[in-house]
Amino acid sequence: MTWTSWQAAWQEALYGVEGFYRRAEGPAGHFSTSAQGIPGTGQVLAQAVVALADRHGLSTIVEIGAGRGELLRELHSIDRTRTLRGVDVVDRPSNLPDGVDWLRSPGGLGLPAELAGLDDVLVIAHEWLDVVPCPVVLRSPDGPWRYVTVDPATGDERADELVSGADLDWLDTHVPDHVRRAEIGRPRDTAYADLCSRVLSGLVVAVDYGHTRDDRPVEGTLIGYRDGVSVPPVPDGSCDLTAHVAVDALGADRLVRQRDILHDLLGRRPLPDQDLARADPSAYLLELQRANALATLTAPTGLGAFWWATTLRRSGDLG
Repeated sequence: MTWTSWQAAWQEALYGVEGFYRRAEGPAGHFSTSAQGIPGTGQVLAQAVVALADRHGLSTIVEIGAGRGELLRELHSIDRTRTLRGVDVVDRPSNLPDGVDWLRSPGGLGLPAELAGLDDVLVIAHEWLDVVPCPVVLRSPDGPWRYVTVDPATGDERADELVSGADLDWLDTHVPDHVRRAEIGRPRDTAYADLCSRVLSGLVVAVDYGHTRDDRPVEGTLIGYRDGVSVPPVPDGSCDLTAHVAVDALGADRLVRQRDILHDLLGRRPLPDQDLARADPSAYLLELQRANALATLTAPTGLGAFWWATTLRRSGDLG
C-alpha cells in the first residue's frame, strides 16, 4: 500500500490531471445542487443572487467553483446589465453566453492570479469550500490527535503522526472534546480569507453545508459521491470527495441559513391560486414551479439548512 496524507490524496483525486472535476461530464453528471439538477431551483437561486447584488448596488457578479456555468447562464437570462465571470478548473464552457467572462483556476484552495483588485462586486462561492481538501485526523484512545493517512487506490486508512502546531491549535479552538474524528478546516479558512483579500469593495458569500462548534459531527463528514449516490470516500478520482465546512471558523462577518436569506430576498411565495389555473394554465404552472423550487431551496432539513457566510468589503479595508 501507498500511504498518503488525506489532504494530498484528496487534492490529486479531484484536481489532478485526471481528477474528478476535470472529467467531461462535470459535477452535474454525479449530483445535484441548488444551481443545477433540480427543476426550477437554479433560476430561483439566480433570482436571489441578483436580488442580493441589487441590495448592495453591485455591478459585477463573480462565481467561484462555477462548474460548467449553470448558475451563470441563469444569471445572464435574468439580468444582462451586469458583468458576469466564472472561475473553475476547466476551460470556459462553450455554451456560455457571449460576454460572460471566465478564468481557469488551479483547483482546491488556489485561485487564479488574475482574480484580484475586484471592485463593486458580489463574489458567490457556491459549494466550493466543501471540496477544498484538508487534513483528516483521528483522536487516539489515549487522547492525542493523529493524522489519518490513506491508500489512494483502496481508501484504506491508518492513524499516523501526532498532530501539532497550527493544526493542533485549530482543533483545540474549534473542535469539542467528545469529537472522535474531524477534518481540520484551516485550508478552508485560508481559502476564504484569500478570496476576501482579492475584493476591494463588495460582498463575498460562501454557500455550503456545514456546522459550528456546538454541532460538530462526532465521526467527521468526509464522504464520496458517484452517479447520484453516496459512496465510500476513495481518493482514486472516480468520485467526488466532500466534507462539511466549519463555518464558524471562517471569520465571516455573518452566518445565516439559506432558508432565512432566501425568504428575506425573495419573500415566501405561496402556491398559486386555483383561479389562475383556470384563467391562465401556463402562468399557473410557472408560478407553481417557482413556489415548489423555493420550497425545495428553503426546506429546513434539506437545502434550506445550508449556510451563507458573508463578508462585506469596503474600499480601504486591509487585506
